Amino acid sequence: MRWMPVLWLVVMLVLTAVPALGQGENPSPTAQVKETVDQVLDVLRNSGLEGEARRQQLSRLVRARFEFSIMSQRTLGKFWQSASADEQRRFVDLFTDLLETSYIGRVEAYSDEQVLYSGERLAGDRAEVSTRVRNASGDIPIDYRLVLIGGQWLVYDVIVEDVSLIKNYRSSYAEIVRSEGFSGLFARMEEKIRKLRAPSARNG
Repeated sequence: MRWMPVLWLVVMLVLTAVPALGQGENPSPTAQVKETVDQVLDVLRNSGLEGEARRQQLSRLVRARFEFSIMSQRTLGKFWQSASADEQRRFVDLFTDLLETSYIGRVEAYSDEQVLYSGERLAGDRAEVSTRVRNASGDIPIDYRLVLIGGQWLVYDVIVEDVSLIKNYRSSYAEIVRSEGFSGLFARMEEKIRKLRAPSARNG
C-alpha cells in the first residue's frame, strides 16, 4: 500500500498548527500532541544529536505519547484473553519495540511533507483528529485516535486511507498465532525488529 512508507513519519507530523479545542476540564488533544511534535522536530533539527543519542531521545518522546498497552490488546483481539500473563507482557514489549523502531526509522527520513487539517472530534475520554498529508504522490488522509488517561491524550490507533494500523496488524498476527502459536509470533516479531535495527536498514 502506498501509505506505508510514510506511516510513522506522518504520526510525527500530526497537528502542528490547529488551535486548541478542549472541552470542559479536559486538556486539548491537539495541544498535547503538538507539544510532542515540536519536541521531535527539535531533536531532528539538532545537529549536535546523531546516531544512538538521537534515537534515544526520539524513543523517549514516542513512549510518552503512544499507549502501547491498549494498542497491543486491540491488535491481538480475541487472542489477548487466551494468552498467559507472561505472553501478554512479552507481546506488549515486542510490539512496543517494533512500532517504535519503525517510527524512528521513518522519522529520521523526515522530508517536510505538508500537513492539512480537517477537524477534531471529542467524545468524553476519546478523541479523533483528521488530517491530510500532502506529498509528491498526492494527499493521504490520516486519522488519529486518542484516549485520555491521567490527563494525557495518548495515541492508540492510526487510520491511513481508511485502513486501521491496529486492524492491519491484527489480521496478519491472527494467522500466525493460529498456525504457529505465540512462540512463532514472537520469533517473527524479534526477527523483524533485528532487521529494522540493522545498520543497513537504518541507513536505507
